[in-house]
Amino acid sequence: MTTLLTLSGVGKDYAKIDTNGGRLRLVWELLRGHAASNVFRALDGIGFEMQRGASLGVIGENGAGKSTLLKIIAGVVKPTRGSVTVNGRVGALLELGSGFHPEYTGLANIDLAAALLGLGPDEIDAKREEIIAFADLGEHIRDPIKHYSSGMVVRLGFAVATALRPDVLITDEVLAVGDESFQKKCVAWMEGYLEQGGTLLLCSHSMYHIQRLCRSALWLDHGRAHMYDSADLVAREYLAWHEQRSSKARQAALSAAGALDYQVRRVSLRACGSGPEVDPAAGFDVDAAVFSPDGRPPVLALGVVRADGTAVYGSTSEIDGAAPCGREDGSFVFRVRFQDLPLLPGHYRLRAHAMDPEGLRLFDTHEVPFVVAGTTRELGHVRLPRAWQPAAGDAAPDAVRCRVDTAGH
Repeated sequence: MTTLLTLSGVGKDYAKIDTNGGRLRLVWELLRGHAASNVFRALDGIGFEMQRGASLGVIGENGAGKSTLLKIIAGVVKPTRGSVTVNGRVGALLELGSGFHPEYTGLANIDLAAALLGLGPDEIDAKREEIIAFADLGEHIRDPIKHYSSGMVVRLGFAVATALRPDVLITDEVLAVGDESFQKKCVAWMEGYLEQGGTLLLCSHSMYHIQRLCRSALWLDHGRAHMYDSADLVAREYLAWHEQRSSKARQAALSAAGALDYQVRRVSLRACGSGPEVDPAAGFDVDAAVFSPDGRPPVLALGVVRADGTAVYGSTSEIDGAAPCGREDGSFVFRVRFQDLPLLPGHYRLRAHAMDPEGLRLFDTHEVPFVVAGTTRELGHVRLPRAWQPAAGDAAPDAVRCRVDTAGH
């Protein structure tokens, strides 16, 4: 298989200038041919390969080095250390619309941007209608883009860039801008691009899009590779890390305020089977501790959602008539077992909500990701028991009815 992209020990430093003296010192160091002594290390020690047809998601907090990495691969920025080898044409959707001329119309900017991307006049003529149709700006295509909204500029930029069908497509938060219909169009285009053998490098804060479009993922943290694995696994760990950090921040805030609200102190999920993934038949146990500021037993609400946030099921301790056990520290402990799960294999999140004793107000939420084991070609979120029967007139009344194995085999 053809290797299109290879990075080895890539690092990028930016000079830090705090004072006028620092500016003069930097100029002197550069004139002497020395590297800057006071630098910010945006990237360090990044290395990976991408084969033709691969799809890699790049995730991390703001300032983790994601955009710097993509700019280095696209050739916009030179690395301070390491090497980057690209075999093929790269299409970069980094800052959509940044190369447009504000005084020109959308049509004129299509010709300008396409020419800058290396298309000849005949190629531009052949692709112009395709670009106009994808952008779907209507009569605004003839207006100067200085009158466009940011979403309209993104539409035009994406339409121009994707018309090239590059060997490697690099995108940086493209799906975070624009309306929902345009995002769906972009996702559909990327899926078609991958099906046709394209290679995708996607930077996004949306774990849903990372899991949907990418096979692998790279988690950057302070410029270094924190985790590199399958997109599902990296996204799951990243979401769990964010939830733990948010939980600590909430608890600290509540402690500082005197813990006046009901709060989830702890929630854990343990698969009842032998492995780390949940066996649908065996199910899982949930242990939770909810703090009550007034000593009254709180209500615990539990819900299951898919990795993209789609609600699957929810209930509360009040509905089920479950009474928690109180402790001296003001918390109440709950334990519940879920078994014989109808859930299809895939990634899910357990949501635990702290509610008041009346079950009317929700105060705190914690999430725990989990994976239901197995594989299936069924659709949806749950498996419904079913029995296929011969259609009327196609078999004798006493024909044996064929029952489907609802285990999904």
